[in-house]
Amino acid sequence: MHSICHKIKQLEFTQILFYLIKWFIYAGFVGTLTGALSAFFLKSLEKVTALQVHYSWLLFLLPLAGAFISYLYKDFGKNAHKGNNLVIEQAIGGEEKIPLRLIPLTLIGTLATHLFGGSAGREGTAVQMGGATADFVGRIIKINAKERRILIICGMSAGFSSVFGTPIAGTLFAMEVLVLGYFREEALFPSLWSALVANWVTLALGATHHIYQMGLIPTSTPLLILKLILAAILFGLTGRLFSRLTAYLKTKFSEWFPNPIFKSFFGGIIIIILVIVIGSRAYLGLSLPMLEQSFNGDLPPLSFLIKLIFTSVTLGAGFQGGEVTPLFVIGATLGSTLAPFLALPVSFLAGLGFIGVFSGATNTPIACFVMGLELFGTASLPYLFLICVISYLFSGNLGIYHSQLVQIKKEHFSKKTIKKSRPY
Repeated sequence: MHSICHKIKQLEFTQILFYLIKWFIYAGFVGTLTGALSAFFLKSLEKVTALQVHYSWLLFLLPLAGAFISYLYKDFGKNAHKGNNLVIEQAIGGEEKIPLRLIPLTLIGTLATHLFGGSAGREGTAVQMGGATADFVGRIIKINAKERRILIICGMSAGFSSVFGTPIAGTLFAMEVLVLGYFREEALFPSLWSALVANWVTLALGATHHIYQMGLIPTSTPLLILKLILAAILFGLTGRLFSRLTAYLKTKFSEWFPNPIFKSFFGGIIIIILVIVIGSRAYLGLSLPMLEQSFNGDLPPLSFLIKLIFTSVTLGAGFQGGEVTPLFVIGATLGSTLAPFLALPVSFLAGLGFIGVFSGATNTPIACFVMGLELFGTASLPYLFLICVISYLFSGNLGIYHSQLVQIKKEHFSKKTIKKSRPY
């Protein structure tokens, strides 16, 4: 009996060691490729953003840029037009191929969006490039369906990590975003290793990440907690508004303009009109200067709502780019706006809003909490967790990624028993 138990332990050790070595190679390779792509993307994004700021007339070419982007996707993209949702579907267990052409399409489309003034983010591009890279690598090494899902998760985590410099959050985001109410533990090590490697490669190639400070952290009191719960509810509702408005505009634009080329052209015209009406170009692109200003409290009223509208119109009209960085801006500016009314430090509530709206809109509270720790440190740990959880609860079941499965609806959390089955 003793010898049998010993052999079983040896077998278990061998299997785990093989698992680690295999994914050390597979995930490391995907992380290296994705990190290199992200570094190129981030450097290119800095250049096109600088050009957009310097040459203000580029904004008036935005309708033509949108038409060109949609033309590329319409004639050459095939299923690539699904973007992040295509990658999520395959990580869940879909059988569609993530085409390698998704990489140049999303790269060109996102850079064009930012060059000509669309309001969009960057994580979507990195996640798509990572997912396409992972699927391509998987086809070369001929892995099975289960390993393919894990490898695509690695590509997603690598993309997210390398863009924001948050490898732990990237690890958790790639697994948590797939299914609301379910977490895939077998992908934990591969996802982590891929995220770490991608971030190392991106930094080694000269890309940089922005750093923000929350400043003074208030002493915990019952009144402070009540104020933060109120703020978190507003963050969650704002995330819900963003996801619903963007989905609504995508539907309406498609109804009004069945041809995606005309849809994006018209969307570009709306952005130009919005700039003229608002009288500011601060809401174009990533709006990173506005994000920095939010930590100082020097912002016009309702900046968060204006940025939300700009981004929803841009993405709803078919322009390329992510949602996460705009969500950071929306959340931080909302926190900055609420701070005087709640008698809280501006930078403190801006930082919490930065993470809180993101948590609500993506339905990824754990990843967002960890991202807050990676960005702002551990001094605000209990407040970050509270904000992420409450915002998540009030944001609804449908987030910005429509292919995200809902394993457990939030309104069912209060039930005594929940039937839970393995979704994939």
